[in-house]
Amino acid sequence: MEYSKIASTYEQMDITSKRILLTNYLAELFKSTPVKIIDKVVYLTQGKLYPDFEGIEIGIADKLVIRVLSDISGLSKNKIDDLYKKLGDIGLVAQKLLKKKQQTTLFSQPLTFERVYTTLEKIAKTAGVGSLDFRLNYLRSLLNDASPEESKHILRMVTGRLRLGIADYTVLDALSIAFTDDKNNRIFLEKAYNLTSDLGKVAKTVALLGLDGIKKIKIKVGNPIRPMLAERLETPKQILEKLGGSCAVEYKLDGERIQVHKKDQKVNLFSRRLENITKHYPDAIKLVRDYVKAKNGIFEGEIVVINEDTGEYLAFQDIMHRRRKHGIKKAMQQYPIALNFFDVLFADKVDYTSKPYFKRRPVLLENIQQHDGIKIIRSIVADKVNLIENFMQQAISDGCEGLVAKDLNSVYRAGAREFAWIKLKREYNSELNDTIDLVIIGAFFGKGRRAGKYGTFVLASYDRESNIFRSVTKIGTGFTDEDLIAFPKILSPFRIPKKHNKVDSKIEADVWFEPHFVLEIVASEVTLSPIHTTGWGSIRKGSGLALRFPKYVGRLRKDKAPEDATTVNEILKIYKSQLKKIRKIR
Repeated sequence: MEYSKIASTYEQMDITSKRILLTNYLAELFKSTPVKIIDKVVYLTQGKLYPDFEGIEIGIADKLVIRVLSDISGLSKNKIDDLYKKLGDIGLVAQKLLKKKQQTTLFSQPLTFERVYTTLEKIAKTAGVGSLDFRLNYLRSLLNDASPEESKHILRMVTGRLRLGIADYTVLDALSIAFTDDKNNRIFLEKAYNLTSDLGKVAKTVALLGLDGIKKIKIKVGNPIRPMLAERLETPKQILEKLGGSCAVEYKLDGERIQVHKKDQKVNLFSRRLENITKHYPDAIKLVRDYVKAKNGIFEGEIVVINEDTGEYLAFQDIMHRRRKHGIKKAMQQYPIALNFFDVLFADKVDYTSKPYFKRRPVLLENIQQHDGIKIIRSIVADKVNLIENFMQQAISDGCEGLVAKDLNSVYRAGAREFAWIKLKREYNSELNDTIDLVIIGAFFGKGRRAGKYGTFVLASYDRESNIFRSVTKIGTGFTDEDLIAFPKILSPFRIPKKHNKVDSKIEADVWFEPHFVLEIVASEVTLSPIHTTGWGSIRKGSGLALRFPKYVGRLRKDKAPEDATTVNEILKIYKSQLKKIRKIR
């Protein structure tokens, strides 16, 4: 199959946001695709080579792509970089450059889809000494034979920015139309997808075996199931009314949700986004092997970092230290974890997703041998508001962020977000109802519609004691189009080639500024952070403070000097005030 057919479809999809058109373009592409490669075409259309849980990414950085484009076009890397900053899309850069090259090229070999996929696969899998040169040579070979249109989509693919504007459900609609002639059959394909998390497998099954084959797809240990998600209500009274007067209520931990797959002694862990995160948690793997009784099973839970001396649950930000590529053993020592289970989806050949919660819970209790580091999340059955309120208070005092109420009769609806599960989070009146004044110290270049402008700014609080500006947040929301046009001009006189000597930031921005301008912002709360330096070490060793959900309120405070900005001590006071309010909740 010629790759130009696929690139042409992507080109059509690139100029519309209408879901009907996107679905029809895809359906026509799928109909014309040979069945033996339909799964690979679907993966590529998703912007990947394999389903997420395989954990294989192409991962070529923009600067390396610029190097390849420089080799092919003869243009300097600096000029290509300037063009990239202007266009904000490496695919458009390639398309523009290769149009000129195409005019002087007499011969090129037409690209097939099979060659493109195989070459991208080689790029993704090549590793070891000298691998970078091999990977870049593979990419050069593709671009040398690619049309400008093809090169645009190849480079968007290799840099992880295919951006076709489609959701998984659009692909499922297109597959239903292409292979069953009825979009309403999507419900069967969707169920199969929710059980396998593999659109390519669904595509190949329906293309080869039709709906009969789709209906036979079952849960398989090792293939993550798309997680069931919760809705949100504000009060226990609303929850009881919604769930028929009684419900199960569980602690909601502030950790990383995981899906545990155990097959004999082989254990895999998958994140909420279905990434394979097994390598980050060797200690969790040992706990599963030692204390999960089922020989083969799929369980859901939360991994939380704990204080080993007190048993206290620590904040979500701490769990991110465990997602390192290197130094995992050291991270295990610094950030010990506890594994907390809350559901069973499959155990010893029995599919429990079709069974109600009140039947799943006893199976969970039977299969988990609770021990230090491995627990079953606390749960009660409640039919009165005060029971839920008291349980909430207990959850907060135990270091949780709230509760999850669950319909006792609900099955596990993989991939669904509905009121069978309802989140109830603690609420408090934050000091951040007032605005905060912070100093611009850096920025990142924008992408897409923000190309040629700054897309995100790095802001800092002021440390009066040391006369240093310390990073506290990145902000990209609240800016109008007029703001985004104006800011580069306003900031231009204060742009400097490297980080200012009065700035303390672990973040490496694209552009640095002399501390001068103050922005007025709002945020939801102050949280601990492993990357921002405001209050570094004041609350916890190895952590600073950051703002959650910051938003620009439209005021560039030209009336304020940078030294008049909100101070580090003021941010610390807000954080401590929040803690007091949480502890006093009723």
